[in-house]
Amino acid sequence: MKKEEIPQDPSALDKFTREVCYAVDSSGNYVTELSRGWEIKASALGAAWEDIKHRIEDAKQKVLNNEASPVLFFMEWRLMDIAMVAAYTGFWKWQVKRHMKPVVFEKLSDKKLQKYAEAFNITVQELKTLQVHEE
Repeated sequence: MKKEEIPQDPSALDKFTREVCYAVDSSGNYVTELSRGWEIKASALGAAWEDIKHRIEDAKQKVLNNEASPVLFFMEWRLMDIAMVAAYTGFWKWQVKRHMKPVVFEKLSDKKLQKYAEAFNITVQELKTLQVHEE
């Protein structure tokens, strides 16, 4: 691809990052250039973010329906999986799965709740009430 043909289509990450591409300059040498993105990637990224939004909403609804604990919601909200939550909290994966049950979550000690709050970068009160305060 020639240097002037590098796509510059804006995407969801347009204000945060650029992608390095290799191109051929007017002398025929390979050079690196920055791209803002291209339409196909922007479309795929948009679809991925929509999927994430649905997962977060589904998790929130499960918590509100008492089918899951707030751990599930904040795990989805922070784009984490069970292994990652376990690594951040020091709990075993099976314990994190167990703590996703509302009955078990209600009996967790303040110390354990604090570990989850720190992992999700929220307060214990926010963890208990599903309140999300982003700066």
